[in-house]
Amino acid sequence: MRLANMKKFVSLSAITLALTASVAHAATVNVYSARKEALIKPVLEQFTEKTGIEVRLLTGGGDALLARLRNEGENSPADLFLTVDAGNLHRAAEAGIFQPITDTEVLNKVPANLHGADKLWIGLSLRARPLFYAKDRVDPSVLSGYEDLAAERWDNNVCIRSSDNIYNQSLTAALIEHWGAEKTEAWAEGLVGNLAKPPVGGDRDQIKAVAAGVCDIAVANTYYLGLMEASNDADEREAASKVAIFWPNQDSFGTHVNVSGIGLTKHAKNTQEAQRLIAFLLSEEAQRWYAATNNEYPAVSGVEWSERLQAWGEFKMDSIEMRYLGENNAAAVKLMNRAGWR
Repeated sequence: MRLANMKKFVSLSAITLALTASVAHAATVNVYSARKEALIKPVLEQFTEKTGIEVRLLTGGGDALLARLRNEGENSPADLFLTVDAGNLHRAAEAGIFQPITDTEVLNKVPANLHGADKLWIGLSLRARPLFYAKDRVDPSVLSGYEDLAAERWDNNVCIRSSDNIYNQSLTAALIEHWGAEKTEAWAEGLVGNLAKPPVGGDRDQIKAVAAGVCDIAVANTYYLGLMEASNDADEREAASKVAIFWPNQDSFGTHVNVSGIGLTKHAKNTQEAQRLIAFLLSEEAQRWYAATNNEYPAVSGVEWSERLQAWGEFKMDSIEMRYLGENNAAAVKLMNRAGWR
């Protein structure tokens, strides 16, 4: 090989090696998410556009991802675990997969009651779980709170999903904290006695049951109503138009809310990038996207609600510490089983 060609070859090789090294060390962050891809990927793409940090996303069921994280141990590529419901976040924390979030600026963005114990996770968005009633059959002035679900006047007139649903477990866990176990169990027994149908189906099914006249009141997360109002399915939009939201317990502890949240994994390899992503998800831009796209309430105080959330009206939220929803979960499940809530 001639000297000139040799030099050219060496030069090209050096460039190739440099580019390879650059790609190998490109900034990345790995996220395991129990949220559906369509509900998280767009905002992650915004983060990449702004920072140049690539987000590698793995989505799946919350329980399956948690099992995977436990099995992978220190070999896990995951830097962040994102899931819904404080009960699920508590399970992840109990499994030892998180390390504390230490960025005080991030922690200060979100009210302390929306932090996990020992700051092992932080809430990203809020999902309210109020009562829904039939507009043409129920005078909302007769409603007051979650207590109504067990009242005699609603015999054979309540719809709610099963007790194995984490949303209902967390609601019951919150009531245990507010009312104590004895009163909550009596409430659960009364609720079961008032069921208009077996507690099957999802939250949308309960709203549809009210619209169809199967029951007069139901319990569901508000974002499901938002999905129905914006649905391409005319039947879903019609069902949504027949119900209204009642914000329970406004004179006491407030309407039950839960969170979607995120935690830094114990064996994270890209901690700086991961913390930058958490900060971005708590930025006003991302918080407003959550509200507009997912019909969830911002976890960061002062962020403007979307038009749909504003149309549903302001309400007093329960300010219970989210950690109690996890800590009381086992007691809630046992209580619900004793009450015959299947």
